[in-house]
Amino acid sequence: MSERKYTLAAPARFSGVGAHTGKFVRVVLEPSDVGRVVFRRRDLDSLVVAVDPARSGARNCTLLSGEGACVRTVEHLLAALLMCGIDSAEVELDGEEVPILDGSALPLVRIIREAGKSPLADSRRVLVLAKPLALEEGPASIVLEPSGGFEISYSIEYRHPLIGEQRVSFRLDEDTFRTQIAPARTFGFLKDAEKLRAKGLALGSSLENTVVLDDERVVNPPLRFPDEFVRHKVLDLVGDLALLGAPLRTRVSAVRAGHDLHLRAVRALHENKAEFFQA
Repeated sequence: MSERKYTLAAPARFSGVGAHTGKFVRVVLEPSDVGRVVFRRRDLDSLVVAVDPARSGARNCTLLSGEGACVRTVEHLLAALLMCGIDSAEVELDGEEVPILDGSALPLVRIIREAGKSPLADSRRVLVLAKPLALEEGPASIVLEPSGGFEISYSIEYRHPLIGEQRVSFRLDEDTFRTQIAPARTFGFLKDAEKLRAKGLALGSSLENTVVLDDERVVNPPLRFPDEFVRHKVLDLVGDLALLGAPLRTRVSAVRAGHDLHLRAVRALHENKAEFFQA
């Protein structure tokens, strides 16, 4: 199955601090006919880091590495590009981490939509899953099955009175993603902040870009959705699946998963494309 590929109609710019590094970074999304999304580190002699599942990893975010450099926290941007129908773009940044902005993908969706789309000569391949894939990791699991659309069911469970068990199911297209998934912000627990920062993580997290919970409540209300927590997990999953470099036709069921398990599934699909996807 193929469609036209699209790139941005005009450059788009944004800037802000990285959630983990805490460093200010400027980003330019440039139109490109290369046929995929690549990151260019302007602070490292324009070193290019390609979107490649084989060179992806997780450390409380999704990171890409290559040629001695890395780009961190790419998942919200990749999700926004994928769901806005952008196949090809060059992401120029002057640091190692994509800014967290407000903790969601909504500002990115707005930026991309304002830039507009321009068709390319190449055709886009839509990855249609031909057989199921199931992975488990302790109590966590992820199952991908054939489907005529892009469907995600996700359930989480936290021992917190405001979260508990949450489950959502969506059949995703651009509008559903924009209104129901993109606004969901990253979240974290106040009790974990000191431990994360001791590991060099969450150095840029704040009440402006993270839904913060103490033992009983949200420290910085209001929530955008009653189940914003599980919706944000869907956002992260979409961004991780975007590493495959093309839209998917599959039904995904994830239970208590996270970046590590998402990326295991992505690598398994990437390494066995002939087995899992229709020709």
